[in-house]
Amino acid sequence: MRWLWQRSSSRDQLAVSWSDKTFAFVRARARPDGSFEILQLGVERQGSDALDVFSARLQALNLKGLAATVMLRPEQYHFLQIPAPSVPQEELKSAARYQIRDMVDTHIDDLTIDVLHLGDGLQKTNPQIFVVAAQTAHIRAAMDLANSMDWQVSIIDVQETCQRNLQTALAKKDGTPQRAEASMLITDAQHTLFTISVNSELYYTRRLDLPEGFLAMQWTPAEAVVADAPDGYTPVTEYVPDYAGTASGLGTASVALTDADRAQRLVVEVQRSLDLWDRSWSSLPLSGLRVQAGERSADLATWLSRETGQNVTAMNLDALFPGLGECSEADRSYCLPLLGLLLRDDSSAA
Repeated sequence: MRWLWQRSSSRDQLAVSWSDKTFAFVRARARPDGSFEILQLGVERQGSDALDVFSARLQALNLKGLAATVMLRPEQYHFLQIPAPSVPQEELKSAARYQIRDMVDTHIDDLTIDVLHLGDGLQKTNPQIFVVAAQTAHIRAAMDLANSMDWQVSIIDVQETCQRNLQTALAKKDGTPQRAEASMLITDAQHTLFTISVNSELYYTRRLDLPEGFLAMQWTPAEAVVADAPDGYTPVTEYVPDYAGTASGLGTASVALTDADRAQRLVVEVQRSLDLWDRSWSSLPLSGLRVQAGERSADLATWLSRETGQNVTAMNLDALFPGLGECSEADRSYCLPLLGLLLRDDSSAA
């Protein structure tokens, strides 16, 4: 995904995000085999510092003057799915801008728009596209930081496509790039992003809120709490995902609910997405789900596998990125989506 602000790139890469005064970065060095060695990653919070003071802190980390790519976090943009307008390719963005004007809570003139085809874009009936509508103010803020750091910014991308890139790399490593595969990355305590990709293409994405304290919960099998399950747990008959960026409201739970009850809400939402995929893409059966939840990745995989009946495994990126395993676990989860910036295939990526 290419935006208006672009400069030349370099072989050494700095992948960053800048959202709500929280700066995350991965510094990597390209290797002859095409992989990237991770040299440095971390999270820095601006707090009450002025931009020049904060920039000085980043300079102390030896981050000045590098070639950089920027990833917007989900809270900085809408990621929408709409029917593909019947217009020439060069008019697609303008048509999409008009079509989404009533789907966003920001004035359309304050948004920067980009589009990409859903899947391979070859659907003969009801073709769809994804529309990224980013607040221009967030992009300008990222560029202000880039200018203060003398970065050469070549790309501004979004988390959904970065996650797709990670899925694709793992599928290629396993020799199964043609199979549909889901992934779910938990990068903070409140949210997770669920995506499904096939053959390097993004087909499905959904944002979910997590129940408060989810990563510290004791997850138990559904059958252990079924007698006390809330009335809301009814079979799913129809579900339309929210591509407008509003999450599914899992974070607001009654204090009377147990950890098991609240954890089950996430299971229900994941199962809804899996069921919708089976109904909508029966010709592309799902081969499995990879999950990332930091130190609890293996626990999450075991639990979701038992609850959904799917083949769920922990997402292991260490083999793809030498040096990643040596980085601090405290910041890794928040920084992991940035690795997808390093894996962009600019010859074919949107």
